[in-house]
Amino acid sequence: MSISLCAAVTAVTCAALCAAVLGVLLKTGLAWRLATDIPNERSLHERPTPRVGGWGMMPVIVLAILILAPSMWLIAVGVAFLAAVSQIDDRRGLPARVRFAAHFVAVMAVIVVYPAPVPWWCLAGLVFLMLWLVNLYNFMDGSDGLAGGMALFGFGAYAVAALFGPAPMRELSWACAAVAGAAAGFLLFNFHPAKIFLGDAGSIPSGFLAGALGYWGWRGGAWPVWFPALVFAPFIGDASVTLIRRLLRGEKFWQAHREHYYQRMVRLGTGHAATALTWYLVMFAGIILALWALALSTALQWGIVAGWAVVLVLMGAAIDVRWRHFQSLTRQP
Repeated sequence: MSISLCAAVTAVTCAALCAAVLGVLLKTGLAWRLATDIPNERSLHERPTPRVGGWGMMPVIVLAILILAPSMWLIAVGVAFLAAVSQIDDRRGLPARVRFAAHFVAVMAVIVVYPAPVPWWCLAGLVFLMLWLVNLYNFMDGSDGLAGGMALFGFGAYAVAALFGPAPMRELSWACAAVAGAAAGFLLFNFHPAKIFLGDAGSIPSGFLAGALGYWGWRGGAWPVWFPALVFAPFIGDASVTLIRRLLRGEKFWQAHREHYYQRMVRLGTGHAATALTWYLVMFAGIILALWALALSTALQWGIVAGWAVVLVLMGAAIDVRWRHFQSLTRQP
């Protein structure tokens, strides 16, 4: 069996397994007992919804990595560890310092055990960026179909680049295909109207995987350091801008809110489905650019990264203009 066919089979198998697990949880009613999201004033949904997407995705992903990519066993352990800690948070709630400590332990383990041959300050910067990926995925899990679809596209791009990039890495491609497949299985239940949410037990490990697999591919030469950032640029841009705004206002960035660009799009009347599809299109365009740029010179690669950043800034500015107009209308007597 060819490497590419094996990756495709892996994705389909993981999608089927994840969908089967989530289907059983829903049919038996166990999904609501494990963790349920109750709507509040900051929510975009209106009815209680199980937060058990991680229960379908993460066991499948961990098993696939251990079987198909055993050299990446520590990443699988990190996923299982973060899923367990985050499930406790989903059920009972944990202090922010406990959650962040768990994230730090998982990220540091990967960097320390598998250090890249770069100066220590570069590794320190990568730790920070990976921690940010862990948390931004959680921040961006607030609209039907968004986080699941972005995982499908993002890890699918990882899988393709690991197969056909500058230095093909078979195990990495299979691991990324497994994540993309599991995300597809989850998306069957999460696209609008969502029957299941990802929950912290799904979003936190997904963010860890985005960072850890991105680091693994860069360390192994499968792609340049900019590649993961360009692939997940819509997520990174939205979460980063929102974080900076909240910090400048002295707000606690980890608390729930409705200020992300995707949340504003839903509140402006775009709706969950159209918002998700718009973000899929934007992410797909960025992925095509990223894959194409792999064959270009370093200077052209960074030029494309900068150009795409400008495009995303302009898109955000357009949403800001619409949002201010919407607010001015709603404030009128």
